[in-house]
Amino acid sequence: MDKFRFGRHRKIMPFEPGSVEALREASREKAAALNQHVLGYGAQAEAEWAAAGIAVPDLPAMRKYRLERIRAELRRRDYAGALLYDPVNIRYATDTTNMQLWVAHNPTRHCFVATEGPVVLFDYFSCEHLSDHAGVVDEVRPAVSWMYLYSGELTDKKVRRWGAGIAELLAEHGGGNRRIAVDHINPEGVDELARRGITVGNGEAVMENARLIKSPDEIFAMRRAVVACEAAMGEMEAALRPGISENELWAELHRGNIARGGEWIETRLLSSGPRTNPWFQECSSRVIEDGDLVAFDTDLIGPYGFCADLSRTWLCGDGRPSNEQRDLFRIAADQIAHNTSLLRPGISFRDLVERSAVPPGDCFPTRYGVLYHGVGLADEYPTLPHAVDWTDDTPDGVLEPGMALCVESYIGRMGGREGVKIEEQILITETGNEKLSAYPLDERLLGD
Repeated sequence: MDKFRFGRHRKIMPFEPGSVEALREASREKAAALNQHVLGYGAQAEAEWAAAGIAVPDLPAMRKYRLERIRAELRRRDYAGALLYDPVNIRYATDTTNMQLWVAHNPTRHCFVATEGPVVLFDYFSCEHLSDHAGVVDEVRPAVSWMYLYSGELTDKKVRRWGAGIAELLAEHGGGNRRIAVDHINPEGVDELARRGITVGNGEAVMENARLIKSPDEIFAMRRAVVACEAAMGEMEAALRPGISENELWAELHRGNIARGGEWIETRLLSSGPRTNPWFQECSSRVIEDGDLVAFDTDLIGPYGFCADLSRTWLCGDGRPSNEQRDLFRIAADQIAHNTSLLRPGISFRDLVERSAVPPGDCFPTRYGVLYHGVGLADEYPTLPHAVDWTDDTPDGVLEPGMALCVESYIGRMGGREGVKIEEQILITETGNEKLSAYPLDERLLGD
């Protein structure tokens, strides 16, 4: 038998030298029609969203809103455009994805948003089809990556070719303005742009402020991401039993997120029993025992690329919690309830933290690092510390309608055996706030 015969029924499309471009275009059209964002999130997720009564977000309107937010920030700060490498920022600007975690640490994809001009996506090789669905990308060019993986000791040559492409766009669409905002860039890139007379400013400031206020369609998408996350949490809780490992339990959340079209989970924050104090133990092979507290933080990037950042603490097994477990849980639940009640438009960041409930003295040394933080496509600006941790370089501001924040609590006694983590996701409304997260707290731990 011929060992190189791979199949008996293989058919090959006739290939003519002059047909390359036609075949390329046909391939792009086929791939674009089968893009994950075109196919949607599937029957399971759609049924859960319909049951929750959440409207379908108008994605073209959402994409237009986002570009307007970016360009308004660029005008306000007098930039000719934004050069974006962070995949979350590229998602915000274009609503496109490509190997999101990989490109987060391998800068092989970037995007230029002209303040008065086009959106040009520099994508990975042969990936033009990944942005055809969006309707906001005007042109796709192959990215020139000058990371060491590709350029080695010839980085200086490759970065000059990259810089020529950026300078060309700026000359054509900058209107004489030589200032651009860049979110992430290595020193070689800054030097090359400076050599070409281009000044680099803080792109993170542009993008964090653009992402700060969510449109109605973004809120619909965020609601859907939270519903998908909580459905996966329900499957996770159903799997919780004595004898399951932390890693096995954590895998249930990943499975449920991916099954509903979610994208990734940013951390591994699940721990049980004595590993719940102090916080920030990453989940492990430890076998969960009857009577253990199990605490976790989803940190989940779900459908539409939106973050669902929720925390819960459960009691494993069918028994009753100890008095200590209930005390810790009640302190955390009360802190969350009080601090949520403070959220309203017009309150300053400083005033908010000054009025916030904090852990009692024997739990204060192990407190969570922040009381509140913004949330959108990921954890976002602002981050609000405890009042005692406020320093002269902590930025102040004011809550506005359309902002979304997470309210955090970790309660564990210094030197204690266990701790409790709770976190809720909140929308700032015109008149106060609305809790987007709805997964119930463990009634046994709430007690009476």
